[in-house]
Amino acid sequence: MKNSYKISDEELIRRFQAGDEAAFEEIVHRYKNRLMNFAYRFVLDREESEDIVQDTFLKVYQNRYAYKEIAKFSTWIYTITANLAKTILRKRRNRKLFYFSRLGPEDKDMDFPSKDPEPQKKIEGKFNEQTIQKSILKLPEHFRTAIILRDIQELSYEEISNIINAPLGTVKSRINRARLKLREDLQEMRGNEKIN
Repeated sequence: MKNSYKISDEELIRRFQAGDEAAFEEIVHRYKNRLMNFAYRFVLDREESEDIVQDTFLKVYQNRYAYKEIAKFSTWIYTITANLAKTILRKRRNRKLFYFSRLGPEDKDMDFPSKDPEPQKKIEGKFNEQTIQKSILKLPEHFRTAIILRDIQELSYEEISNIINAPLGTVKSRINRARLKLREDLQEMRGNEKIN
């Protein structure tokens, strides 16, 4: 599809609704990396993120006529991805509860830290990212969704308001509170590292 970036997302979905398969391919091309990043921030698992993104595009394909140009296309597709990610998190939570209830004392894993300083330096760069990811995962779902959409996906407050179906004031409040909670959690983790 030539000059595809001059065509709006809304025009692409209209073309796809009219039977243009190339328009769907362009939608996939535009959104696959952004949605992968978005899903990964929720579930911290590459395979599950890939499944979420594939399921998102499958839903877009199957439900293309459900999209009405009341909202931006990006709002619609992010909403689908967020709902799929939340479903996986709920299933995962239920699996964990079941698994932990069946653990015996012999099932405990032992971790032996490396004494080699070189791998430790290599890990430090990732550790910060992983630490932030873990802190994001600890946030209540409504805070997590808002902060991922704003600070990682860099969506506008209006788009976030449409995706999570909440007033603008609520969105801003959730983002601010999520940032505060993240900062507190990261400071607490940093404090614990110094003690250990």
